[in-house]
Amino acid sequence: MEQPQVLIVTGLSGAGKSLAVNALEDIGYFCMDNIPAALLGKLMALAIQGGGIRQRMAVVLDSRGGKSAREILDALDELKKMGVFYKILFLDAADEVLQRRYQETRRRHPLSIATGIPLDQAFHLEREILKPLYTSANYRVDTSLLSTAQLKDRIVGLFTERSSDAMALTILSFGFKYGQPQEADILFDVRCLPNPFYVPELKYKTGLEREVADYVMRFEESQELFRRLRSLLVYALPLYVREGKSQLTIAIGCTGGKHRSITFAERLAAVLTKEGYRPLVEHRDVHRH
Repeated sequence: MEQPQVLIVTGLSGAGKSLAVNALEDIGYFCMDNIPAALLGKLMALAIQGGGIRQRMAVVLDSRGGKSAREILDALDELKKMGVFYKILFLDAADEVLQRRYQETRRRHPLSIATGIPLDQAFHLEREILKPLYTSANYRVDTSLLSTAQLKDRIVGLFTERSSDAMALTILSFGFKYGQPQEADILFDVRCLPNPFYVPELKYKTGLEREVADYVMRFEESQELFRRLRSLLVYALPLYVREGKSQLTIAIGCTGGKHRSITFAERLAAVLTKEGYRPLVEHRDVHRH
């Protein structure tokens, strides 16, 4: 008899759990939403006894169903004792992004409804409640920069069979002046290269434009650094895949996140695509002023 398995879908309210569940259903998962943490073990026990637990089963467990971090930890411990193998998908987003989403939809946060606290405090409380799930997550997806279509593609990519790209790969450009991305697994700093910002005709353009990319790559040090980064990643990524790494974020930073980092991110994405990966490219700070 195969070991019962379940995917726990969790994360912050407004981060895209409903979209993720829809994507999972589209690829054959049986999904149950808003499961109280205290009832999770009982639900799994009933499913096992009745032969109803499926190989592609997902349950949504979030702050609506878990009143405290302790309650969630107890629910996870109960699954382990029952021999239920689970993985956790955690959907996250920056507070300012969540704030904007709530303003756009004019909906109230579940914890604001339940406790009467303002939105910013609700975000903080929810992060505290879900901290055990975030810490234990097998997959963490930051949806701050993802469109609906991109989020669906990410979920489908994580939970469908792949060949050479069994790992979900993100290449993220950013500006150090706006802070380092917390989700980065590997971080490269390209501030050592000549900066197009100081070229008047390139200052207000980005690495997405040919003139900027050509300028960045015209220097021998840029070409040599790119060759070395390319060689490192081509060698290392299969090792991550072999060790079962399900997702990897490669962050490339320059000062403002508009010129050098974007140029390198785009070029590395092109190289890794040829190697059989399907990298998602994000430019975090390209629109900042």
